Amino acid sequence: MTPIDPEFLRSRLRYRENDSHKGDFGHLLIVAGCQAMPGAAVLATGAALQSGCGLVTVHSTGRALQAVVNNFPSAMLSEDPGAWWSRMPARLERYSAIAVGPGLGKEAETAAAFRGLLEAARREGIPMVLDADALNILSENPGWMPLIPTGSVMTPHLGELRRLVSWKGEEGLDEAVRNLCHRSGCVVVVKGYRSRIFTPAGDCFINTTGNPGMAKGGSGDVLTGLAGGLMARGYPAADAAALGVWIHGYAGDCLAQERTAEAFSSRELADGLYKGFRQLYTLP
Repeated sequence: MTPIDPEFLRSRLRYRENDSHKGDFGHLLIVAGCQAMPGAAVLATGAALQSGCGLVTVHSTGRALQAVVNNFPSAMLSEDPGAWWSRMPARLERYSAIAVGPGLGKEAETAAAFRGLLEAARREGIPMVLDADALNILSENPGWMPLIPTGSVMTPHLGELRRLVSWKGEEGLDEAVRNLCHRSGCVVVVKGYRSRIFTPAGDCFINTTGNPGMAKGGSGDVLTGLAGGLMARGYPAADAAALGVWIHGYAGDCLAQERTAEAFSSRELADGLYKGFRQLYTLP
C-alpha cells in the first residue's frame, strides 16, 4: 500500500504556462443540490473553483443556484426547473469532466436524469466523479455500472459503500472494493480515517492527511468538487483522487491546528484548500 504524501504527489503536478488562458484548464460541470439541500452545490462549487480548472458550471435548482451565485459569482449556472434534478444539462460536449451526486436526493426523475447523464457522458468520453446520491442511485440500479464513463472516480464513505457492496472484515473490504473497481472500471476512494484509493489496475494508495474534525456534513461535497476540478484540469482519475484526498486532508489539518478539530466548518475547509496546493508547489 503506497502512502500519499508530498514526495509521491509532486512528480504528478501539472504547471501553468505564462501565456495560458482559462480554456487551457478544462471546464467542470457540477450536478449537485436541490431546493431542500442547496448547500451541497455551494460547497462543491467553492472547492472546484480552487482546483485550478478554468471554468465551472453548476446545474441545479433555482434556490441552489441563487445560493451558488451569492457565494461564487465566477461560477456559471444551468437551471433545472422544479424542486430537484430532472433534466439533462445542455451541450454536454463542452465539459471536460463532471462531478455529480451531492445533495441530489433520489426522486424518480432524478434517477432517470442520472441514467441519461451516464449514457451521454460515456458517449462523449467525459470522465465523472460520482458521490453521495449518485452512488445511492447506482446501488439501487447495479445494472447501470457499465454506463459509467472510462476514467471515472467513485468517492463513497463506508455507509455508501455498504449499499454498493458487502463484506466481512478488513480483508473482505479490500476484496469487495477491488471487485467494485473491476465491475465499474472506476478508481474508488474509500473515505474515512486514512482514506484509501483503489484502482482497476490493482494499485492501492493510503492518504497521510486528515483528522476527526472533518467528520462533519459537507466535507465530502468539498472533496467531490475538488476531485472533479482536478479531472477537468487534465489529471487522470488516480492522480486526481490522490491529489484531492491529500489536499483536502491537509486543509483540514491546518484548520484543526488553528481552530481545534471541533470548531471549523466545511465551508472553511473549501476556502482553505489553497494551503494544500501551496504546500505541494513550494519546493521542499
